[in-house]
Amino acid sequence: MNALDVSLHRHFVSSTAHGLARRSIDLVVAGAALIIFAPLMLLIAGALLLEGGGSILFAQTRMGAGGRPFLMYKFRKFGVNCDSQGLALTVVGDSRMTTVGRFLAATKFDELPQLWNVLKGEMAIVGPRPESMAFADCFRGGLEAVLQYKPGLLGPTQVLFRHEAHFFPRSADPILFYREVMFPAKARLDLSYYPRRTIVSDIVWMARGVLAVVGWVPSQPIDV
Repeated sequence: MNALDVSLHRHFVSSTAHGLARRSIDLVVAGAALIIFAPLMLLIAGALLLEGGGSILFAQTRMGAGGRPFLMYKFRKFGVNCDSQGLALTVVGDSRMTTVGRFLAATKFDELPQLWNVLKGEMAIVGPRPESMAFADCFRGGLEAVLQYKPGLLGPTQVLFRHEAHFFPRSADPILFYREVMFPAKARLDLSYYPRRTIVSDIVWMARGVLAVVGWVPSQPIDV
């Protein structure tokens, strides 16, 4: 944990709160989803092993509530030897992606292992998307308030930016564009929702998250 992480954690850890009701919902939904999707997850694991062997999971340090780092798990989308190489973002036509990886990216099934992060209490079902440590310095100018909320699998940002890679202009530097445009847009969207969230509105975003996975994404933010 570097100095920035420590300062963020100290500033926000006392104000982070998730609530017993939301935690109970997280446990029930994550537990049920793991049971329902267990056969699919086994198939994905088998496909990854057959395609290239090596690890089936990709673990990356992300920023959690209060700026506390945690290991977030995903099914591996890239080749075995390139997880630590290249951009800290996935772009359209990313050459690092395998055949199975492209399927996982299109369906978002690569996110299923994060149900384990939810059970561990590091993530929630609904919350801001956990950010890569490569962009930890972007949490400034008021945007650091996002770190008051436990990161989640689903939410306004995840739904409205369902096809995030397609937002990047071909002529732009992806990292610079993400820092200057995408990150602030997503953070402001989160801050427009989470300070006034309710249990009911979270459940609505769960439903919208499922719809987004199967292809329905609203064209603009919807008040809940």
